[in-house]
Amino acid sequence: MKNPILKIEQLSHRYSSSWAIRDINMEIAQHGIVGLLGSNGAGKSTTMNIMCGVLNQVEGRVIVDGIDMATHPDSAKKLIGFLPQNPPLYMDLTVDEYLIHCAWLRRMEKDKISTALQDAKERCGISHFSNRLIKNLSGGYRQRVGIAQAIIHRPKLVVLDEPTNGLDPNQIVEVRALIKEIATDRSVIFSSHILSEIQVLCKNIIMIDGGKIVFADTMDAFNNYIEPHSVVARMGNPPKIEKFLEIPGVTKVDFLTERQVRIFFNGDDEITENIIEHAVKNHWQLKELSLDKSSIDEIFAQLSNKS
Repeated sequence: MKNPILKIEQLSHRYSSSWAIRDINMEIAQHGIVGLLGSNGAGKSTTMNIMCGVLNQVEGRVIVDGIDMATHPDSAKKLIGFLPQNPPLYMDLTVDEYLIHCAWLRRMEKDKISTALQDAKERCGISHFSNRLIKNLSGGYRQRVGIAQAIIHRPKLVVLDEPTNGLDPNQIVEVRALIKEIATDRSVIFSSHILSEIQVLCKNIIMIDGGKIVFADTMDAFNNYIEPHSVVARMGNPPKIEKFLEIPGVTKVDFLTERQVRIFFNGDDEITENIIEHAVKNHWQLKELSLDKSSIDEIFAQLSNKS
């Protein structure tokens, strides 16, 4: 890859005697969204903490836009925006106070902070909450503030660890749109343990299992391992099967319980948006939507055996 924004070579780290990650190698292009997929405990957060300079690795190198994180950490970190799985929010500050504080932490020049603040708030849709205490914001808007702190210094690489975790379906759609907009002029690494999230946003995917990369290619190549395509939905007021089959891309529906259904689909990248749209429009009271757990486990098993 020519001039990658991020290059990781032989990255390994252990806690006590156990290796959390081992021999991780990857290159990330200058633009677009790369999905980092792995089950909880697979090594995703350790990898992201190291690439963002939060954690020092035992072995290997992290190079950000040609800068070695180990030898020039300040210069490398200036190029990165990071949203950890638990956003580092100060609940008793207003949105403006918090974002200005983050700008100072990133060592931004004083005369550039005001413009950067307005730009970050506008891009994240939080300008109307400038003077609102963060503790008085909803979960979705707190997540937007977290993303705003990751982009306020205009980094070339934005790393988001499970950014849609804990959000309701409507908030998830909003955050997805925001991430797509951010990726138009920079690189984004998007971590999730939910395959459907990665499918919707990413063209390229890196899958980690047991601390090792077991797959790194395009989403189209990865989708060859998914058979059948299915998601599980939990609803307060689910319709009859016939109504589900009216959703574009849906091929089959099985009721698992009175309010939980497995929905099979034909690989349509917009299947989750289609389901959410119909659920909201028809008052199905969608509570949860996720890839069928057994399917993702089977994919991990297949790829782990091949690696």
